[in-house]
Amino acid sequence: MAPPASPASPRQPRRVLHGVLLLDKPLGWTSNDALQKAKGMMRASKAGHTGTLDPLATGLLPLCFGAATKFSQVSLDADKRYIATLQLGGRSSTLDGEGDIVPGTPPAFDRVTLEAVCARFVGPQDQRPPMFSALKKDGRALYEYARAGIDVARDTRRITVHRLDIVSWNDCRLVIDVACSKGTYIRSLAADLGDALGCGAWLQALRRTGTGGLGLDGAVTLDELAALDDPGRLARLLPPDVLLADWPAVTLPDDEAGRFLTGLRRRVALADAPAVRVYAERPRAFLGSAHITGGELIADRLLSPLEVQSTP
Repeated sequence: MAPPASPASPRQPRRVLHGVLLLDKPLGWTSNDALQKAKGMMRASKAGHTGTLDPLATGLLPLCFGAATKFSQVSLDADKRYIATLQLGGRSSTLDGEGDIVPGTPPAFDRVTLEAVCARFVGPQDQRPPMFSALKKDGRALYEYARAGIDVARDTRRITVHRLDIVSWNDCRLVIDVACSKGTYIRSLAADLGDALGCGAWLQALRRTGTGGLGLDGAVTLDELAALDDPGRLARLLPPDVLLADWPAVTLPDDEAGRFLTGLRRRVALADAPAVRVYAERPRAFLGSAHITGGELIADRLLSPLEVQSTP
Protein backbone atom coordinates (compact mmCIF):
# COMPACT_ATOMS: atom_id res chain seq x y z
CA MET A 1 0.00 0.00 0.00
CA ALA A 2 1.08 3.57 -0.56
CA PRO A 3 2.34 5.63 2.37
CA PRO A 4 -0.23 7.96 3.92
CA ALA A 5 -0.45 11.46 2.52
CA SER A 6 0.99 14.21 4.67
CA PRO A 7 -0.91 17.43 5.32
CA ALA A 8 0.37 20.50 3.51
CA SER A 9 2.96 22.51 5.43
CA PRO A 10 5.10 25.58 4.63
CA ARG A 11 8.00 24.64 2.39
CA GLN A 12 11.30 24.71 4.27
CA PRO A 13 14.52 25.75 2.49
CA ARG A 14 16.79 22.88 1.50
CA ARG A 15 20.34 22.68 2.79
CA VAL A 16 23.56 20.79 2.08
CA LEU A 17 24.05 17.85 4.43
CA HIS A 18 26.76 15.20 4.35
CA GLY A 19 26.26 11.89 6.11
CA VAL A 20 24.40 8.61 6.43
CA LEU A 21 21.04 8.07 8.13
CA LEU A 22 20.20 4.52 9.16
CA LEU A 23 16.48 4.24 8.47
CA ASP A 24 14.26 1.41 9.67
CA LYS A 25 11.90 1.30 6.68
CA PRO A 26 8.24 0.73 7.53
CA LEU A 27 5.95 -1.89 6.03
CA GLY A 28 4.04 -0.81 2.93
CA TRP A 29 6.42 1.94 1.81
CA THR A 30 8.64 1.80 -1.26
CA SER A 31 12.29 2.61 -0.65
CA ASN A 32 11.95 5.80 -2.68
CA ASP A 33 8.87 6.95 -0.76
CA ALA A 34 10.75 6.43 2.52
CA LEU A 35 13.79 8.26 1.12
CA GLN A 36 11.74 11.26 -0.01
CA LYS A 37 9.95 11.47 3.35
CA ALA A 38 13.23 11.40 5.28
CA LYS A 39 14.88 13.81 2.82
CA GLY A 40 12.05 16.27 3.39
CA MET A 41 12.29 16.04 7.18
CA MET A 42 16.07 16.52 7.00
CA ARG A 43 15.57 19.42 4.53
CA ALA A 44 18.41 17.92 2.49
CA SER A 45 19.21 19.08 -1.03
CA LYS A 46 20.71 15.77 -2.18
CA ALA A 47 20.00 12.22 -1.01
CA GLY A 48 19.83 8.63 -2.23
CA HIS A 49 19.25 5.17 -0.81
CA THR A 50 21.58 2.19 -0.93
CA GLY A 51 19.50 -0.71 -2.19
CA THR A 52 15.80 -1.24 -2.71
CA LEU A 53 13.59 -2.95 -0.17
CA ASP A 54 10.20 -4.18 -1.41
CA PRO A 55 7.13 -2.51 0.14
CA LEU A 56 6.38 -5.77 1.98
CA ALA A 57 9.84 -5.71 3.58
CA THR A 58 10.94 -3.70 6.59
CA GLY A 59 14.30 -2.97 8.13
CA LEU A 60 17.63 -1.35 7.43
CA LEU A 61 17.76 1.16 4.59
CA PRO A 62 20.87 3.37 4.77
CA LEU A 63 20.18 6.80 3.29
CA CYS A 64 23.07 8.86 1.93
CA PHE A 65 23.12 12.65 1.99
CA GLY A 66 25.43 14.94 0.04
CA ALA A 67 29.01 13.66 -0.11
CA ALA A 68 27.97 10.25 1.23
CA THR A 69 26.16 9.54 -2.07
CA LYS A 70 29.60 9.19 -3.67
CA PHE A 71 30.07 5.97 -1.68
CA SER A 72 26.55 4.53 -1.88
CA GLN A 73 27.71 1.84 -4.32
CA VAL A 74 29.75 0.32 -1.50
CA SER A 75 26.57 -0.40 0.42
CA LEU A 76 24.77 -1.56 -2.73
CA ASP A 77 27.52 -4.13 -3.34
CA ALA A 78 27.75 -5.25 0.29
CA ASP A 79 26.48 -8.51 1.74
CA LYS A 80 23.03 -8.37 3.32
CA ARG A 81 21.37 -9.97 6.35
CA TYR A 82 17.68 -10.79 6.72
CA ILE A 83 15.15 -12.38 9.04
CA ALA A 84 12.65 -14.13 6.76
CA THR A 85 9.33 -15.72 7.72
CA LEU A 86 8.21 -18.55 5.44
CA GLN A 87 4.74 -20.04 5.19
CA LEU A 88 5.10 -23.74 4.47
CA GLY A 89 2.58 -25.91 2.63
CA GLY A 90 1.73 -23.71 -0.34
CA ARG A 91 3.04 -21.75 -3.30
CA SER A 92 2.49 -18.16 -4.43
CA SER A 93 2.43 -16.77 -7.96
CA THR A 94 4.61 -13.88 -6.75
CA LEU A 95 6.57 -16.01 -4.24
CA ASP A 96 5.17 -13.82 -1.43
CA GLY A 97 1.86 -12.90 0.19
CA GLU A 98 0.76 -10.57 -2.61
CA GLY A 99 0.22 -13.34 -5.14
CA ASP A 100 -2.33 -16.08 -5.70
CA ILE A 101 -1.72 -18.80 -3.11
CA VAL A 102 -2.08 -22.43 -4.18
CA PRO A 103 -2.15 -24.98 -1.33
CA GLY A 104 0.69 -27.48 -1.36
CA THR A 105 1.45 -30.67 0.47
CA PRO A 106 1.21 -30.33 4.27
CA PRO A 107 4.70 -30.28 5.80
CA ALA A 108 5.78 -33.76 6.85
CA PHE A 109 9.42 -33.71 7.94
CA ASP A 110 11.37 -33.68 11.17
CA ARG A 111 13.94 -31.24 12.53
CA VAL A 112 16.88 -33.29 11.25
CA THR A 113 15.50 -33.19 7.69
CA LEU A 114 14.80 -29.47 7.93
CA GLU A 115 18.34 -28.72 9.08
CA ALA A 116 19.81 -30.90 6.33
CA VAL A 117 17.77 -29.16 3.62
CA CYS A 118 18.66 -25.70 4.95
CA ALA A 119 22.34 -26.67 4.94
CA ARG A 120 22.10 -27.50 1.22
CA PHE A 121 21.32 -23.85 0.48
CA VAL A 122 24.48 -22.51 2.12
CA GLY A 123 27.33 -21.60 -0.24
CA PRO A 124 27.72 -20.40 -3.85
CA GLN A 125 24.77 -21.28 -6.09
CA ASP A 126 22.84 -20.25 -9.18
CA GLN A 127 19.53 -18.52 -8.54
CA ARG A 128 16.84 -17.66 -11.08
CA PRO A 129 15.30 -14.22 -10.45
CA PRO A 130 11.53 -14.19 -9.89
CA MET A 131 9.19 -12.95 -12.60
CA PHE A 132 7.82 -10.34 -10.22
CA SER A 133 11.01 -8.29 -10.07
CA ALA A 134 12.30 -5.02 -11.50
CA LEU A 135 14.98 -6.68 -13.62
CA LYS A 136 14.77 -5.70 -17.28
CA LYS A 137 14.21 -7.97 -20.30
CA ASP A 138 14.26 -6.27 -23.72
CA GLY A 139 13.70 -2.92 -22.08
CA ARG A 140 10.74 -3.97 -19.93
CA ALA A 141 10.66 -4.89 -16.25
CA LEU A 142 9.98 -8.56 -15.60
CA TYR A 143 6.96 -7.72 -13.46
CA GLU A 144 5.33 -6.10 -16.53
CA TYR A 145 5.51 -9.43 -18.37
CA ALA A 146 4.28 -11.26 -15.28
CA ARG A 147 1.23 -9.00 -14.92
CA ALA A 148 0.42 -9.70 -18.56
CA GLY A 149 0.59 -13.44 -17.89
CA ILE A 150 3.82 -13.89 -19.87
CA ASP A 151 6.61 -16.04 -18.47
CA VAL A 152 9.94 -15.13 -20.09
CA ALA A 153 13.27 -16.92 -19.96
CA ARG A 154 15.55 -15.63 -17.20
CA ASP A 155 19.24 -16.31 -16.84
CA THR A 156 20.40 -17.56 -13.47
CA ARG A 157 22.69 -15.38 -11.38
CA ARG A 158 25.55 -16.52 -9.18
CA ILE A 159 24.88 -15.73 -5.54
CA THR A 160 26.27 -16.88 -2.21
CA VAL A 161 24.34 -17.70 0.95
CA HIS A 162 26.94 -17.30 3.69
CA ARG A 163 24.70 -18.45 6.51
CA LEU A 164 21.16 -19.83 6.88
CA ASP A 165 20.10 -20.44 10.47
CA ILE A 166 16.75 -21.66 11.75
CA VAL A 167 15.33 -19.12 14.21
CA SER A 168 12.06 -20.93 14.87
CA TRP A 169 9.86 -23.62 13.34
CA ASN A 170 6.28 -24.34 14.29
CA ASP A 171 4.00 -26.40 12.03
CA CYS A 172 3.67 -24.35 8.83
CA ARG A 173 5.74 -21.36 9.93
CA LEU A 174 9.51 -21.23 9.51
CA VAL A 175 11.69 -18.26 10.47
CA ILE A 176 15.25 -18.16 9.15
CA ASP A 177 18.23 -15.83 9.61
CA VAL A 178 20.06 -15.37 6.29
CA ALA A 179 23.38 -13.72 5.43
CA CYS A 180 23.90 -13.51 1.66
CA SER A 181 25.60 -11.74 -1.20
CA LYS A 182 24.06 -8.80 -3.03
CA GLY A 183 21.43 -9.67 -5.61
CA THR A 184 20.02 -12.59 -3.63
CA TYR A 185 16.23 -12.83 -3.85
CA ILE A 186 14.93 -14.10 -0.52
CA ARG A 187 11.55 -14.78 -2.15
CA SER A 188 13.22 -17.18 -4.55
CA LEU A 189 15.21 -18.73 -1.74
CA ALA A 190 11.99 -19.31 0.21
CA ALA A 191 10.28 -20.96 -2.76
CA ASP A 192 13.30 -23.14 -3.54
CA LEU A 193 13.55 -24.18 0.11
CA GLY A 194 9.87 -25.13 0.11
CA ASP A 195 10.30 -27.21 -3.04
CA ALA A 196 13.29 -28.98 -1.51
CA LEU A 197 11.18 -29.78 1.56
CA GLY A 198 8.46 -31.18 -0.72
CA CYS A 199 5.66 -28.97 0.59
CA GLY A 200 6.15 -25.61 -1.09
CA ALA A 201 6.70 -22.28 0.66
CA TRP A 202 6.23 -18.57 0.16
CA LEU A 203 7.69 -15.51 1.83
CA GLN A 204 5.32 -14.15 4.46
CA ALA A 205 7.52 -11.42 5.97
CA LEU A 206 11.02 -10.04 5.46
CA ARG A 207 13.16 -7.78 7.61
CA ARG A 208 16.63 -6.60 6.59
CA THR A 209 18.84 -6.55 9.65
CA GLY A 210 22.18 -5.60 8.11
CA THR A 211 24.08 -4.42 5.07
CA GLY A 212 27.86 -4.65 5.05
CA GLY A 213 29.09 -3.58 8.46
CA LEU A 214 25.89 -1.67 9.28
CA GLY A 215 23.07 -3.04 11.41
CA LEU A 216 19.78 -1.93 12.92
CA ASP A 217 21.47 -0.63 16.08
CA GLY A 218 20.98 3.10 15.93
CA ALA A 219 18.46 2.95 13.07
CA VAL A 220 15.50 5.32 13.32
CA THR A 221 11.93 4.91 12.09
CA LEU A 222 10.13 7.65 10.17
CA ASP A 223 7.84 8.21 13.14
CA GLU A 224 10.82 8.59 15.45
CA LEU A 225 12.48 10.97 13.01
CA ALA A 226 9.32 13.05 12.79
CA ALA A 227 9.19 13.35 16.59
CA LEU A 228 12.69 14.85 16.78
CA ASP A 229 13.50 18.54 16.54
CA ASP A 230 15.98 19.70 13.91
CA PRO A 231 19.12 19.34 16.09
CA GLY A 232 17.94 15.86 17.07
CA ARG A 233 17.58 14.85 13.44
CA LEU A 234 21.01 16.17 12.55
CA ALA A 235 22.46 14.21 15.46
CA ARG A 236 21.27 10.97 13.82
CA LEU A 237 23.55 11.55 10.82
CA LEU A 238 26.64 9.33 10.73
CA PRO A 239 29.79 10.41 8.83
CA PRO A 240 30.09 9.26 5.20
CA ASP A 241 33.00 6.94 5.96
CA VAL A 242 30.71 4.69 8.02
CA LEU A 243 29.91 3.01 4.69
CA LEU A 244 33.60 2.03 4.39
CA ALA A 245 34.17 1.15 8.04
CA ASP A 246 35.43 -2.38 7.33
CA TRP A 247 38.03 -1.18 4.77
CA PRO A 248 41.70 -0.68 5.72
CA ALA A 249 42.55 2.94 6.58
CA VAL A 250 45.44 5.04 5.25
CA THR A 251 46.38 8.27 7.01
CA LEU A 252 48.34 10.94 5.15
CA PRO A 253 50.34 13.87 6.60
CA ASP A 254 48.93 17.31 5.90
CA ASP A 255 51.01 18.10 2.81
CA GLU A 256 50.30 14.71 1.25
CA ALA A 257 46.58 14.96 2.03
CA GLY A 258 46.22 18.14 0.00
CA ARG A 259 47.94 16.58 -3.01
CA PHE A 260 45.80 13.46 -2.70
CA LEU A 261 42.64 15.59 -2.93
CA THR A 262 43.83 16.93 -6.29
CA GLY A 263 43.84 13.36 -7.62
CA LEU A 264 47.62 12.96 -7.75
CA ARG A 265 49.01 9.50 -7.10
CA ARG A 266 51.08 9.16 -3.96
CA ARG A 267 53.88 6.69 -3.14
CA VAL A 268 53.10 4.67 -0.01
CA ALA A 269 55.04 1.93 1.76
CA LEU A 270 52.01 -0.33 1.92
CA ALA A 271 50.97 -3.61 0.35
CA ASP A 272 48.60 -3.62 -2.61
CA ALA A 273 44.94 -3.31 -1.60
CA PRO A 274 41.81 -3.16 -3.79
CA ALA A 275 40.03 -0.64 -1.56
CA VAL A 276 41.13 1.65 1.28
CA ARG A 277 39.68 4.71 3.03
CA VAL A 278 41.97 7.71 3.22
CA TYR A 279 42.28 10.32 6.00
CA ALA A 280 44.19 13.51 6.68
CA GLU A 281 46.28 13.32 9.83
CA ARG A 282 45.62 16.69 11.53
CA PRO A 283 42.85 17.39 12.01
CA ARG A 284 41.73 13.86 11.21
CA ALA A 285 39.33 14.08 8.31
CA PHE A 286 37.98 11.61 5.78
CA LEU A 287 39.24 12.41 2.26
CA GLY A 288 37.82 9.62 0.11
CA SER A 289 38.44 6.12 -1.20
CA ALA A 290 41.40 4.73 -3.11
CA HIS A 291 43.29 1.57 -4.00
CA ILE A 292 46.96 0.67 -3.76
CA THR A 293 48.78 -0.83 -6.74
CA GLY A 294 52.53 -1.24 -7.02
CA GLY A 295 53.17 1.03 -4.04
CA GLU A 296 51.00 3.84 -5.39
CA LEU A 297 47.90 5.22 -3.67
CA ILE A 298 45.40 5.87 -6.46
CA ALA A 299 42.27 7.90 -5.73
CA ASP A 300 38.87 6.45 -6.61
CA ARG A 301 36.21 8.72 -5.05
CA LEU A 302 37.27 12.02 -3.52
CA LEU A 303 35.56 14.58 -1.35
CA SER A 304 35.96 18.21 -2.27
CA PRO A 305 37.78 20.42 0.25
CA LEU A 306 34.40 21.94 1.18
CA GLU A 307 32.90 18.49 1.77
CA VAL A 308 35.87 17.51 3.94
CA GLN A 309 35.36 20.58 6.12
CA SER A 310 31.63 20.08 6.50
CA THR A 311 31.62 16.30 6.99
CA PRO A 312 29.95 15.56 10.35
